[in-house]
Amino acid sequence: MRSIQIARLSPYVAALNALNEDERLRCLKPRVGIDFASNDYLALGNASRIKKAMVAALEAGTPVGAGGSRLLRGNCEEHERLETEAAQFFGAEAALFFGGGYIANFALLTTLPQRGDLLVLDSLVHASIHEGARAGRAECRIHAHNDPQSVEDAIRAWRNKGGAGRVWIVAESLYSMDGDFAPLEELVAIADRQDAFLIVDEAHATGAYGHQGRGLTAPYDKRENLIVVHTCGKALGAAGALVTASGILRDFMVNRCRPFIFATAPSPLMAVAVREALLTLQKEPERQQRLAKLVAFAHRQITSLGLRTPSTSQIVPYIVGDNAHAMRLASALQARGFDIRGIRPPTVPAGTARLRISLTLNVGEADVRAMLDALVEVTRGSFR
Repeated sequence: MRSIQIARLSPYVAALNALNEDERLRCLKPRVGIDFASNDYLALGNASRIKKAMVAALEAGTPVGAGGSRLLRGNCEEHERLETEAAQFFGAEAALFFGGGYIANFALLTTLPQRGDLLVLDSLVHASIHEGARAGRAECRIHAHNDPQSVEDAIRAWRNKGGAGRVWIVAESLYSMDGDFAPLEELVAIADRQDAFLIVDEAHATGAYGHQGRGLTAPYDKRENLIVVHTCGKALGAAGALVTASGILRDFMVNRCRPFIFATAPSPLMAVAVREALLTLQKEPERQQRLAKLVAFAHRQITSLGLRTPSTSQIVPYIVGDNAHAMRLASALQARGFDIRGIRPPTVPAGTARLRISLTLNVGEADVRAMLDALVEVTRGSFR
């Protein structure tokens, strides 16, 4: 019996061994050291006002679990209140709350684009977007990163070959591994010229950018052809994701979106936390200001050290290239008390293994200086 069990598992053992040989075997590590790894950009994950709001909700009778899908008994007052206030806050006609950013992206791309439509994805969008595109009905084209001309070229080539459906352009406003910004103004213009929809994942910008943390799409709100995903588990310090769109598209998702229809609703308690996070953005604008100041300080220090990075944001990649070397550097920094993680393919393109340094309000300027001094030490100043 034991030999049969081993035989059944042998393909998985071989796959794990191959990952290990390529220095790409993942394992779970605890939260230890000074935080340069999380996406808790505004330090709301441990904010007292959010904790108090959740305690008050529990005491008032808010259930921890919804107990069913939104279309059964799982639709709670807390969900609807959050969606109403979120739509107002983000300047949208409507909002829909999902359990997380991954499922929100997957749900959008497997529901809204139809057979005969075209999806045009930036090459560096989140894995959830690529998975949704693969599982959906529409044709898909991948364009060069942050290259508006290649977006338009892909659309024209598709139409020249007879493509007649709707076009859906998908981008992140702030890219999670390179820390660079999308050319949103150009993408909005292309969407208008091509009678297309633009889907923007604001995962790493919501809370950190835009007036009161409304994100980088805030200047384009109330547009019928704009759909935005606002992840709640990063700068908002909670969990879940809000999709903002027109009322018609929201109603269509409620009726046709399988990840929404057949999933237990997100915790009503988490809806309370997200709502309080949105209120915090409005009542404590100094958090966003402090983050901007910290990011500017860090980049001045980085420039003075001669470190080259494509980023001007709170996400700072230090490109190493080799998988094993990236992990050795990460381990060396962790040993010095800094929680910095190595990122390897397939999360990033082959040959671009890196350290992903995240700047949050969980650290101060002294921590940033100490971390950069440690980076100089472990790399012996040999910045790429």
